[in-house]
Amino acid sequence: MRPPIRLDAVLVQAAIAAALSFAHLHDLAAAAGQDGWKAWAYPVSVDLLLVAAWRRLRSGGAKAAGWCWFLVALTASLGANVATAGLLDLGAVPAWLRILVAGWPAVAFLGGTLLAHGSPAPEPASVRDEEAASEALAAELPAAEPESARNSPVSVPPALVALARNVADEHRARTGTAIDISTLRARLGVPLPLAEAINTQLA
Repeated sequence: MRPPIRLDAVLVQAAIAAALSFAHLHDLAAAAGQDGWKAWAYPVSVDLLLVAAWRRLRSGGAKAAGWCWFLVALTASLGANVATAGLLDLGAVPAWLRILVAGWPAVAFLGGTLLAHGSPAPEPASVRDEEAASEALAAELPAAEPESARNSPVSVPPALVALARNVADEHRARTGTAIDISTLRARLGVPLPLAEAINTQLA
């Protein structure tokens, strides 16, 4: 059963800000000669590019490309907000701004394509070394115990705990979050009971 959805002040604020930015982008596009459905497509395009760039940043790969396109989309959004705040006569939009608005679809298409199909960042050598070490340690572990002995405490070699701590620190530095048991188990290549015992010692 899913928990009931609760209104959050931060989410409400984010929705209001997104709606205002969406409207500003639409108004600027319409003033620049993009009428009808095209004016509504511009804010969708900008927001989608922002989301795609943010997902690339969160994935931990090719961060330079993620930051580049995130800043491009953010500039487009902020520019529309400022331009529609009374600093620009929407009845007489300058030619250079019309050119920028008309050229935006090509820019957004290029950015979205590069973000969606860009090659992921190569795995750091340290990660590969840690995985190789974990496989070697795992090979030295005893075979699985019978059912009657599974409730007994699991003995963890100190070297494996040290390796797991390095893996957890690298994961936190790369993602900003603590490593979960499933990821720790996959990175170390150990059984679930052993991963749980290691995670207890890392806490």
